[in-house]
Amino acid sequence: MKKSKTLFSYYLKYSGFFLIGILANIAVDFAQTFVPEFLGTIVEIVSNQDSVTVTDIAGILRQLITIAFILLVGRALLRFAIFRASGRIEADLRHEMFLKAERLSQRYYHENKIGTIMSWFSSDVEAVEEFVGWGTIMSVDAVFLSAVSIWKMFRLDPIMTGIAVLPMLALIIWGNRVEKIMSDKWDERQKQFDRLYDFTQETFTGIRVIKAFVKEAQELKAFSKVAKENSDKNLEFARMSIRFDVAIEMIIGITISLLMGVGAYFVYRTAISDPIVIFGHTVLLTAGKLTTFVGYVDTLIWPMIAMGQILQMYSRCRTSSARIWAFLDQEEEIHNSENAVKLDDCKGKITFRDFSFAYPDGDTHSLKNVSFEIQPGEMVGLVGKIGSGKTTLVNSLLRLYNIERGKIFVDDIDLMDIDIASLREAIAYVPQDNFLFSDNIRNNISFSNNKADMSEIRNAAKFADVDDNILGFSEGYETVTGERGVTLSGGQKQRISIARAYMKNAPIMIMDDSVSAVDMKTEETILNNINEKRHGKTTIIIASRVSTVAHMDKILVLKDGCVEAFDTPARLLETSPTYQKMVFLQKLESEL
Repeated sequence: MKKSKTLFSYYLKYSGFFLIGILANIAVDFAQTFVPEFLGTIVEIVSNQDSVTVTDIAGILRQLITIAFILLVGRALLRFAIFRASGRIEADLRHEMFLKAERLSQRYYHENKIGTIMSWFSSDVEAVEEFVGWGTIMSVDAVFLSAVSIWKMFRLDPIMTGIAVLPMLALIIWGNRVEKIMSDKWDERQKQFDRLYDFTQETFTGIRVIKAFVKEAQELKAFSKVAKENSDKNLEFARMSIRFDVAIEMIIGITISLLMGVGAYFVYRTAISDPIVIFGHTVLLTAGKLTTFVGYVDTLIWPMIAMGQILQMYSRCRTSSARIWAFLDQEEEIHNSENAVKLDDCKGKITFRDFSFAYPDGDTHSLKNVSFEIQPGEMVGLVGKIGSGKTTLVNSLLRLYNIERGKIFVDDIDLMDIDIASLREAIAYVPQDNFLFSDNIRNNISFSNNKADMSEIRNAAKFADVDDNILGFSEGYETVTGERGVTLSGGQKQRISIARAYMKNAPIMIMDDSVSAVDMKTEETILNNINEKRHGKTTIIIASRVSTVAHMDKILVLKDGCVEAFDTPARLLETSPTYQKMVFLQKLESEL
């Protein structure tokens, strides 16, 4: 299996931004360490009032203003560079994930819920972006600011430095142990968030069914249970984070209190000319030096806090990125073979030879030993009972699943050897569920050709006998259909889907039970338009009514996944029991 990129590859891609940001961050950190020195100098000047001059004070003020300017410019530059890079990485990740989602097969979406996948696109990508952005800034602070501060503290007095650094070392060791626990807690939290996302998405999709069955209270109770479980997992992670933050604050407080107490005693012993000697080192500490030292420790507070936040962000990033990489590393089952043939100038000949098909997660064959041949330009009807394999047959032709070689041919080319994009470009498909995008009607019809002019769009609508309906809307072709075409009737959605397919002007057109929601007169108009305007182009119409396919060149009758008959309508009345029964039942229904 081909492995996807790693996070490091994105750092390399935007290395220029990261370099500028990190250098600016280092400059800010280095400038920041001079502030304690100025404070110590001021204390020394105040302690020796006889030698204080205006020039001394003015010099220190000028230095402080310079440092303030460096901090202002440096922080603005580092945030611009780092956050611009992290934002682009977030966008690149979502873009790559979206392209991956388009390439994955139908089987993947049967096995994974949409809500779970959406959570990868939202909260998991955001967790990665947070670590790349804030995590980079905090990491530089934690490493460089700590190193410079400790180095300057050591130059002042190694004994005091040891007193200050030992608690930090203990914090680092403990933090490494806590990180694994926090990572596991975040993983549990994300999985529970997936379940909440799945439940919410499913509920909103089926909201009309819930209302129709008056099950609002039942769904609310079920949602409350899922939400409570999600809340509990969030609280567990929050408690762990707060405990770690509190521990850091306690260590910081204890360290400063210890330094102030011990330092004050060292200053006193130095002032009475009786300095403390530890391990052969004489501690000579003045009030100014103690102020500078405490200033360095105060500078270290942010890196210590940042260290805790970095561990939290890293644990979230590691878990979330693992989920993202697992998604990006999913095997793409549907892909072009080597030396794939582009289906240029498709004639529309379709051949099935002893074709059998079982879904990847199914135990039985949906289609068994199917063989027939459609000549270029023929109009073919496809009928059979529910579950006989009609939709499965056309899905196989669209290469939505991998099939055995030597079973399906288009223009005498093996389906598995045809370039997938060119194959699907040669087929206009009207799906059974009549999916419409939440956009205006004009854009839905011109989906295959967004440069089409209004006359072409209206011609397609007239082909599907829906132009008059659209003009009857207050906003005409600019009417927004709503999510999945919720504002339209079933018949209107079907006809707009037919118009969208007709706009493609493909050599092969497949209509999967696409006139079941229209009246007989409208159906007759559409079929006449197909016969007239698609003359010489292959058309396959799946139908539940015999009248829909009665005037086709040929009709393919499926029964239990097998071909019962494939012939003209007149011959089928003599050879196909299934077709005979369908004709009889429709006549009986008409008489009643």
